[in-house]
Amino acid sequence: METIGNPWLWAGFAGVVVLALLADLALMRHGGPHRVTFKEALYWSLGWVALALLFNAGLWWYLHETAGAETAQRIGLEFLTGYLVEKSLAVDNIFVFLLLFGYFAVPEEQRQRALMLGVLGAIVLRAIMIFAGAALVAQFHWVLYLFGAFLLFTGVKMWRAAGAPPDMDKNPVLRWITGHLPLIPRYHGTALWIGRGKRRRYTPLFVVLAMIAVTDVIFAVDSIPAIFAITTDPFIVLTSNVFAVLGLRAMFFLLAGMAERFHLLPYGLAVVLGFIGGKMLLVDVVKIPVLASLAVVACILAATIGLSLWLKPRPGGVH
Repeated sequence: METIGNPWLWAGFAGVVVLALLADLALMRHGGPHRVTFKEALYWSLGWVALALLFNAGLWWYLHETAGAETAQRIGLEFLTGYLVEKSLAVDNIFVFLLLFGYFAVPEEQRQRALMLGVLGAIVLRAIMIFAGAALVAQFHWVLYLFGAFLLFTGVKMWRAAGAPPDMDKNPVLRWITGHLPLIPRYHGTALWIGRGKRRRYTPLFVVLAMIAVTDVIFAVDSIPAIFAITTDPFIVLTSNVFAVLGLRAMFFLLAGMAERFHLLPYGLAVVLGFIGGKMLLVDVVKIPVLASLAVVACILAATIGLSLWLKPRPGGVH
């Protein structure tokens, strides 16, 4: 696998992520379980975006000094494009999380913990899947065509499902959990279960975390192939993914009260996936510059958000 990542870059990236997570955990514990305000979520969201951009700037500077201006510019654009794609696809996660929290009536003060554990699980899961995907792409070039076809299929499926909320009562994972695990109907603070051994009973918070983990798997399968259309360098794929996921908790609370205003965003995400899938299928025919990909993705998202704010959703949730 060709990569610009060396031991120093990997160590620096790991150090930044660990310090950021420790700071996030420390501040969350210091504040205790509480309802996150829009202002707090806004500051945290801006902070996570600033951290990603600072990392990209530091990477650009390092490569400019060691590998030349051309390589630094290419890698910088690849990271920025990958970050934008992954950040936008993460919005779909948030819509599902909102549905889960509403369905299980998760108390406001417990949502932070659930999302934090979900973020940690997503980072580990994506790291495993990214290295496996990079190894496959390096060994079998035709895997890119498979990724492209899958993204096209996912884009079409997302477009057709947009505007129709999932029916949680028919979710196979939830039905399996409720049918095979001993559950209790009430929350017990931050406990995931009460009792031991055969007397153990699982709380609704455990079920929510399990559903978040399943959601992470589903969305990782969708989003990770998308980043491989931009770059096959595992260092850029992983770093852009992780920085996008790090801000997921803050972005949830930022958008929680505005989800209905962005009712057309799923259509925009579907178009983005279709564009990226087509790019992968044409990878050996047409070389689309990274800057052009960045511009297309940004324009699609900006247009979708603008239309969402301009056109009000129709009654009944049909757009």
